[in-house]
Amino acid sequence: MKTNKLILLAVVLAAIAAFFALDLGRYLSLDYLQQSHSRFTDLYQRQPLTVAAAYFVMYVLVTALSIPGATIITLAGGAIFGLGWGLLIVSFASSLGATLAFLTARFVLRDSVEARFGQRLKDINQGLDKDGAFYLFTLRLVPIVPFFVINLAMGLTKMRVGVFYIVSQLGMLAGTAVYVNAGTQLSQLTSLQGILSPGLLGSFVLLGVFPLLARKVIALVKKRQVYARWSAVRPNTFDRNLVVIGAGAGGLVSAYIAAAVKAKVTLVEAHKMGGDCLNYGCVPSKALIKSAKLAHQMQHADRYGLESYSPLSDKGQRPISFKSVMARVHAVIAAITPHDSIERYTSLGVEVLQGYAKIINPWTVEIAIKDGGKQVLTTRNIVIAAGARPFVPPLPGLAEVGYVTSDTLWERFAQLDEVPKRLVVLGGGPIGCELAQSFARLGSAVTQVEMAPRLMMREDLEVSGLVADALRADGVQVLTSHKALRVEKRPARVNAAFAANTGATGFSAAPSGALPNAEAIQPVPVPGGVLVVEHQGAELRIEFDQLLCAVGRVARLTGYGLEDIGIPVGKTVEINEYLQTIYPNIYAVGDVAGPFQFTHTAAHQAWYAAVNALFGDLKSFKADYSVIPWATFTDPEVARVGLNEQDALAQGVAFEVTRYGIDDLDRAIADSEAHGFVKVLTVPGKDRILGVTIVGTHAGDLLAEYVLAMKHGLGLNKILGTIHTYPTLSEANKYAAGEWKRAHQPKRLLEWVRKYHDWKRG
Repeated sequence: MKTNKLILLAVVLAAIAAFFALDLGRYLSLDYLQQSHSRFTDLYQRQPLTVAAAYFVMYVLVTALSIPGATIITLAGGAIFGLGWGLLIVSFASSLGATLAFLTARFVLRDSVEARFGQRLKDINQGLDKDGAFYLFTLRLVPIVPFFVINLAMGLTKMRVGVFYIVSQLGMLAGTAVYVNAGTQLSQLTSLQGILSPGLLGSFVLLGVFPLLARKVIALVKKRQVYARWSAVRPNTFDRNLVVIGAGAGGLVSAYIAAAVKAKVTLVEAHKMGGDCLNYGCVPSKALIKSAKLAHQMQHADRYGLESYSPLSDKGQRPISFKSVMARVHAVIAAITPHDSIERYTSLGVEVLQGYAKIINPWTVEIAIKDGGKQVLTTRNIVIAAGARPFVPPLPGLAEVGYVTSDTLWERFAQLDEVPKRLVVLGGGPIGCELAQSFARLGSAVTQVEMAPRLMMREDLEVSGLVADALRADGVQVLTSHKALRVEKRPARVNAAFAANTGATGFSAAPSGALPNAEAIQPVPVPGGVLVVEHQGAELRIEFDQLLCAVGRVARLTGYGLEDIGIPVGKTVEINEYLQTIYPNIYAVGDVAGPFQFTHTAAHQAWYAAVNALFGDLKSFKADYSVIPWATFTDPEVARVGLNEQDALAQGVAFEVTRYGIDDLDRAIADSEAHGFVKVLTVPGKDRILGVTIVGTHAGDLLAEYVLAMKHGLGLNKILGTIHTYPTLSEANKYAAGEWKRAHQPKRLLEWVRKYHDWKRG
């Protein structure tokens, strides 16, 4: 703590200590006030300004120092100054003193409290940003919590000083008036308890609840306003309880839940059932990663005591059949497709329509059926689950030269006879890293270009470095801090047959007597192109046969009526904590809603959207993002839940780090996978888990135990006390917990235990 804070804290504590040491509290009792009433009144009549100023300063000091006795001083204000002046003086003095206490707590304590409880305070501050004034007003009106506690607690938040002062001035006014008025009848008071009758307390409660009720009324008025333009077209009855737009993870789960609770639901999909994950993302990429990993293991079979087989060699050995690899990818998609098929969801009670949905008004969806015709459905609720598409940067020349994305490469590359010889991967996020490593293992000369200073910027620095090292070990040329400028076509070349017959190296004349035909001398376009990048002020040229854009994904926000009915959008559809758009009966989930672009998050949101849509009149639930896991399936895998170190530092959250190296794990050694680590962030001095990062084989699977622990409030001691099968990779979690326990041994107790054993030996 800084010196100026320590000085202020010492002054405040000294003043409070002096108050109690000198027994000044005896002057703040009802008996003393009644005995001294006439003396104070006479003094006020002789020196009104001096008495009023002294009273004001004393009231401010007592309130600012949070010393008990404000009630007696308030009564004194009424007894000495009367109701009018007493109320005026006390109102401003109490608000000023409360604000000084608020500022003192903020100056002295807030930084240290934020360092220890940053994440909890973040949630509180977010709530106060929206409704802080309402809640403070209620607390001021309903004297359940002592005012000095409110002053100090609010100082630890980010509530603005002006808001605190004004709300306190208004909120305390009613209670102040009651006590000042009671002070004018001082001679009739027998106890402080007699001031607040049950009826008066009930009135305060009603006053306190009023702002919250008013907020509800305002919400209802706003709801009516947003629907006002559509009042003439609101149906009296509805065809469906729910219409879901999009059959990716979010849409499928929304429709499934609705059907499970016997609601009438229609699911509309314009393209393929299963959405991006099944057809273009999770499933095909993991199938490719598996084939690439097996190819890598075959090339390094000597690590397992076997003879290495180099499927990339052209020295008489059978090369990799890239067509077969891509055929397997599509076979995997086909094998999983029934899980998300029209037939399955129809059997579950979902009506599935293939076509393009457009929201006509908040209760009407028009579907252009793929086979022709239109169908119009009225519905109580709508869930938008339209997903996202790859973002293609506006690079000059990119469209002319050609490129693939994580959506289009599966069809395009399936037509190739062999793996692209030179592949440029534009982007250093999870998708780019997974695909760069996989194609390098299958034989491509891969160059990965990332504008940022490192790969996978959301992960800790050491994680990014480890992934980059792994990619380089597989032959990927990793170029960070390289900015893509433009794409150029490669120069055309002479027809190869003509050049071979004539010895021509350019467009020189044919040998005497030879008259080459026009086709032979035409330049032949060269597939691929050149990516021009900038690094440290210089331009570099990278030739490629194929260019893969993997620089992120953007939500699909157009084409289904959002703009027509005025639903606000930014990078995603704007929603509240209940996943509602500006229209409370229209929800958004998944990539189109954010904030995470994960299949499992879309499914997670879908539960909230479906339940809120169907049962929101009874009970609504705020979407919970407190424990969201994710994984990047490079080799080694990177999996994470909660905070990592860079997040904790950015948010000002205090933490301890416990680390266990997987290179020490028996099963990892036996599998020749002894690399990576488990890193756990905990609350200082406690085993409560703030976040976990795992790097290593099957990291995504290992993470599940920590996700469960964080979700249900289990600490590292519980993980340490759980039996883990030997020898398995899951023991890494137990050993990480053991590292934490070892670092928090009760050293003093163990010293006494040692002495006990020494004594037992005689």
